[in-house]
Amino acid sequence: MNEPQIIVITGDLESGKTSLCLDITRLAKESGIKITGLVSPGVFEAGSKKAIDVQDVLTGERRRLAELKEQVKTNLETKRWSFFSEAVSWGNNVLRAALPTELLIIDELGPLEFNRAQGWVNAIDAIDSGEFQTALLVIRPSLVQQASRRWKITRIIDLSGIGHLSPSCRELWESFNF
Repeated sequence: MNEPQIIVITGDLESGKTSLCLDITRLAKESGIKITGLVSPGVFEAGSKKAIDVQDVLTGERRRLAELKEQVKTNLETKRWSFFSEAVSWGNNVLRAALPTELLIIDELGPLEFNRAQGWVNAIDAIDSGEFQTALLVIRPSLVQQASRRWKITRIIDLSGIGHLSPSCRELWESFNF
């Protein structure tokens, strides 16, 4: 078996990171690849991001993960978002059951995971295990260096400011070890 590859997608807010993960999810399912993990699509109203959902890429089940802090207060908050503990717990259960797999998708790893040991804590354990052929990780630009110190990153795809010039979903898909 080849050494697992870890591909990081990073970029500015709303640069297409989650959309790329959803496209890869579709291609994996069409190809019969075992895919597990989570994506976190934004919920928009009148062109503005108002909430974040979390979706199990295997089953498609979806839950509300977070809302703007100005709208709701919870025990788990970042500068902008209030996270619902039930959804975080559910997502961690999805990640606990995600291995072994061919393609592991985790959207996204941020300050909660890297700096506070909260959020998708089971994602860190899953990546550490290496029980996947390819892991596709969405990581904030400010945390990519920290991730690179922890894991052997195969490739970093930075969508910041380039949008339409980024590698196509098909090009990325064809670079995977399947």
